[in-house]
Amino acid sequence: MGRLFGTDGVRGRANADLTPELALSVARAAAGVLADRDGTDRPVAVVGRDPRASGEMLEAAVVAGLASVGAEVLRAGVVPTPALAHLTGSTGADLGVMISASHNPMPDNGIKLFSRGGHKLPDADEARIELEIAEGASSDHRPTGGGIGRVRDLPGALDDYLGHLLSTLDQPLDGLRVVVDCAHGAAFASAPEAYRRAGATVHTIGCEPDGWNINDGVGSTHLGPLIEAVRAQGADLGIAHDGDADRCLAVTADGEVVDGDAILAICAIALHERGALKDDTVVATVMSNLGFHHAMRDAGIAVQTTAVGDRYVLEALRTGDLSLGGEQSGHLVFLDHATTGDGLLTGLALLSRMRTTGSSLAELAAVVRRLPQTLVNVPVRDRLAVAASNEVAAAVNAVEAELADTGRVLLRPSGTEQLVRVMVEAPTQEQADEVAARLADVVARVA
Repeated sequence: MGRLFGTDGVRGRANADLTPELALSVARAAAGVLADRDGTDRPVAVVGRDPRASGEMLEAAVVAGLASVGAEVLRAGVVPTPALAHLTGSTGADLGVMISASHNPMPDNGIKLFSRGGHKLPDADEARIELEIAEGASSDHRPTGGGIGRVRDLPGALDDYLGHLLSTLDQPLDGLRVVVDCAHGAAFASAPEAYRRAGATVHTIGCEPDGWNINDGVGSTHLGPLIEAVRAQGADLGIAHDGDADRCLAVTADGEVVDGDAILAICAIALHERGALKDDTVVATVMSNLGFHHAMRDAGIAVQTTAVGDRYVLEALRTGDLSLGGEQSGHLVFLDHATTGDGLLTGLALLSRMRTTGSSLAELAAVVRRLPQTLVNVPVRDRLAVAASNEVAAAVNAVEAELADTGRVLLRPSGTEQLVRVMVEAPTQEQADEVAARLADVVARVA
């Protein structure tokens, strides 16, 4: 068996790569690894999903797998991933299972696991679950009769989550007009309701899921419809979520895209001014634009940099006891209020900053003067040879000396393909393109 877990759970084409049989096995093994009660109580699991059609089939398999090892199952229904994480913590459950492929197209699906308290799993727990599945160890535990787990719906799941979100606001958001795009995904009910209860005037698109249309031309990966809707409604801003609503991107009143770097900067400065940004430090990944780093430096905020992936951002936040981190993709983690990335929490924080300052989103986002960026994927025979090449190191050093503080270079081997990603930021697009092409030639020649 190859490695099941990727950077964000188990994911693949539903009923081909991710079959009901695999979903059942993952659920059984996860219960065995994560439910470490002393035997006097049944393990408890919360299960949620996004609205894609295959979620119904996979939910049935996951629920069956959990009940077959004696777990009590609480079905939360269609909820965002951050809601499932919150509910895992608020119910005191041993584990949470979210069935979603996030921003992926409809034929895909996935399984995201959360441990007690609503935390994503460390590598060690994922490895133990994979070993359980490979060895079939969980098949040995087959309770019968009264030992079989029971299944019930979790009443008030969304209200619990919405109450949690609204408790993070200091003031109502009256007077703000927002268009929210829910990608026909898991937040189709919760996101518009959250912004309305907070006091904003809300218009919606992408809020009519039919099982097949999730992420189809809408949401955070397709911002065109949101830009058009914001202009048509004369709204103050637009907010775009992905299929499971753990991300948030935004659009200004004039239709300009505000990415995760700018949103992270806006939120970091807001916390910094309130004295609520722990150690005056924010966590970002190596892909954050140099303009973000300059904005944080000018605001007196330190930046701790991690590898790409929200799990690495989370690890840095927990290790350093920090407040806020995020990615350019719009995946932000407010660790004082959530255990994982939460697009709705991010959207509310953004609206709250606009309300507090009286500034437009364009004015707030202008704090990040984004440098032109070029990304080149270079096919190679051996992506690891690049890191060991003196010629590549010399070329990178020369470019870094040339750019100094006005630009940045990043060479990153792909984790899944024989590719090396060459990223260059420079004062002009022409210079970024020229430097990236120069480095790509060196990488291709060496590897």
